[in-house]
Amino acid sequence: MMKLCVKIYDKKKYLEINKLKEKYYITTAIAYTSGKPHIGNTYEAILADSMARFKRYQGYDVFFQTGTDEHGQKIEEKASVAGVSPKVFVDGVADEIKRIWNLVGVSYDKFIRTTDEYHEKQVQKIFKKLYEKGDIYKGSYEGWYCTPCESFWTESQLVDGKCPDCGRPVVKSQEEAYFFKMSKYADRLMEYYNEHPEFITPVSRKNEMVNNFLKPGLQDLCVSRSTFKWGIPVDFDNKHVVYVWLDALTNYITGVGYDADGNHLDGYNKFWPADVHVIGKDIIRFHTIYWPIFLMALDIPLPKRVYGHGWLLQDGGKMSKSKGNVMYADDLVDYFGKDAVRYYVLNAMPQDNDGLISWESVIDTINSDLANIFGNLVSRTIAMSNKYFGGLVKDANVNEPVDAELKEVATSAVKKVTAKMDEFRISDALSEVFTLFRRANKYIDETMPWVLAKDESKKDRLATVLYNLTESIVIGASLLYPFLSDTCKKVFAMLNVELRGYDQLGEFGKLTQTTVTASPEILFARLDGAKIMESVNAMIASRSKPEITQPKKEEKPMIDIEDFAKVELKVAKVIACEKVEKSKKLLKLTVKLGEETRTVVSGIANAYTPEELIGKKITMVTNLKPAKLCGIVSEGMILCAEGEDGTLSVLSPARDVEDGSSIS
Repeated sequence: MMKLCVKIYDKKKYLEINKLKEKYYITTAIAYTSGKPHIGNTYEAILADSMARFKRYQGYDVFFQTGTDEHGQKIEEKASVAGVSPKVFVDGVADEIKRIWNLVGVSYDKFIRTTDEYHEKQVQKIFKKLYEKGDIYKGSYEGWYCTPCESFWTESQLVDGKCPDCGRPVVKSQEEAYFFKMSKYADRLMEYYNEHPEFITPVSRKNEMVNNFLKPGLQDLCVSRSTFKWGIPVDFDNKHVVYVWLDALTNYITGVGYDADGNHLDGYNKFWPADVHVIGKDIIRFHTIYWPIFLMALDIPLPKRVYGHGWLLQDGGKMSKSKGNVMYADDLVDYFGKDAVRYYVLNAMPQDNDGLISWESVIDTINSDLANIFGNLVSRTIAMSNKYFGGLVKDANVNEPVDAELKEVATSAVKKVTAKMDEFRISDALSEVFTLFRRANKYIDETMPWVLAKDESKKDRLATVLYNLTESIVIGASLLYPFLSDTCKKVFAMLNVELRGYDQLGEFGKLTQTTVTASPEILFARLDGAKIMESVNAMIASRSKPEITQPKKEEKPMIDIEDFAKVELKVAKVIACEKVEKSKKLLKLTVKLGEETRTVVSGIANAYTPEELIGKKITMVTNLKPAKLCGIVSEGMILCAEGEDGTLSVLSPARDVEDGSSIS
C-alpha cells in the first residue's frame, strides 16, 4: 500500500525505489516512399534523434520509432512509370531512406514499414472495429483530390483552384468510399485541447487547427479508396483499400504492439501513450485532429504532445525538385561530415519558425561555431596542457575571482539546456552549450596562460586555469554528446576522460586529473568557401544535364509449357487504321484473321502513323479478354518490341504467310 501511494504522489521516487526507468516514447512522421528524402525531410529525423539521445542520457528508457509510409495512389503511379511493382518500388526507396537515416546517425529503436505484415493486419482489424462501432460508414465521394498529398478537398478549401497544402493542381474525383464520422468527436477534441494546453507545440499550430478546422466544423473523412489497388485491402469489402492516413497514422500504436482485439504486446503496454510525435507543420492537421479522433474512437489514450516543426527552406522557399534547389543529406555529409550537418540543421531551425539553409551558410556556420569556437577551444587547451605540463591536467587550487563566472556558466548549463529541450527548443539548447564554450574562450583571454607560463611562481595558477578549461570542456562536450556524438567521443578520447554522467553536470571539479593526448586531432578544419562552392556548383551542373535512362524492369517469374500453351498467337493483317480522338497514344486498328475481322486498340501512335500500318501483317494475341479503351472495345493485343530508347516496333512474320495463321 505504501508503494502504491508513493507511485501516485511521487512518481520519480517510486521509480527510484523500484529501480525502474521512466519511459519515453518518441516518433517521427513516417517518410513517404515516393523518392529520396532531401535535407529538409532528414532534419526531422535528426531532430527526433537528438531528443531521443538526450532523454537516454538523462536516464529514460527510450523507445524511438521512425519508418516509412508505403501505400497510396502516388506510389502506384510512380511504380508504374518505373516499370516495377509497387512493392519492389517501395522496397528500394525504404532501403534508401534507411541508408540516409543511418548516415546522419539516427539511433532509432524501430524502423516500421506500413507494408509490414503485423501492421497491415492490425489496420484491417482497426478499420473493421470502427465500422462495426458505427464510426465508419459506406458512401460516395465527389470532390477535388491532390495525389501528391493524398488529400481530398472541397471547392471552398482550394486556393486559386489548387491544393491548399502544396499548391499543386487537383483533379475532380468521384468514387464509392467509406467515411469516418469526424464531427461526432469534434467537441470532445476541443475539450481535450482546453484541458491539455501542452498537447500541440508550438501554440501557434494549435490556434491554426482551432480557427481553420474545428470552429468551421469538421467534415466526415474519406477513409478508403476504390480507384486504385496499392493499399491495405478492406477485408470485408475487397473493392476498397484503406485510405493512406488511417493506414499511416496507426503505425504509432502498431509499431509498439497494439492489437485491436486487445491482445497487446508488452511494448504497447509499456510505452503507449507516446510522449511526443515529431512532425512537420504541413501535416499538423492529420496528427492533431484526425489522429486523436481515431484514438478516441478506439478508446485509446492520446499522445502527450505533438510537436510541429517548421520547414528548412533554401533561398527563402520550400525545396522542390522542379525548382532545382534540393539539397541532400548524403551530399552535405560528403563535404562536411555527419556531425557538422547535424549541428547546422539543429542550430538553424527555431522552434516556431522556418529555418534557412544554403551551401554558403553551412560553410560559414562550420567555420564560425564548430572550428573557431568549439574546435579551437579544445585544440588550444590541449596544446597548452602539453606545452606547459607535459599533458598532465590537475587542479592546483589557486583560484581567483575571474574563475567564478566560468564555473557558474558551466554548472548552470545543464539546467538551461534541459529546460530548452523540455520545451523542444533544440536550437536554443545548443546555444546554451556554445555559451559555455564562448565563455571558456573568453576565460583564456582573461587569464592569458602564456603570460602565466613566463613566471615560475604562477605555475600553480596556470595549472588551475588549464584545469578549469578542461573541466568546462568535459561538461560542455557531455551536454553536446546527444547532438554530436562522434565529435564528442573524439574530445573525450583526446582528454582521456569519459562522458560525464548527467546527474554530475551541475558540479564543477569532478575531474581528478588526466593526461591529455600529445597529438590532438583537428575536430573541424576551417573551410575554403570559394573552393568548396566551385566543387558544389560543378556537381549541381552535372546533375542538371538530362540523362536518358531505361527504368529497371521487374523480372517475370518462370513459367512452364502449360502456361505458355494458354496464349493463342496468330498472324493478322491490318486492313484499316485511325487515330483515337481522345488519346495521343492510341490507334484503332481493324485486322483480318482469315475469315474473321476484329478491332484492336494499341498504344503505338507515337511510333506509327495509320498509313504505315495499313496492309501490314502483324503478330497478335487473339485469346485475350476484350477490354474497353477510350470507349472502344479492343479484341486482342498487338505484340511489339521496345528498344533501349523506348522506340516500339510491331512484330511481323519474316516471310509472307496467310492472315489467321497460328504461331507456335
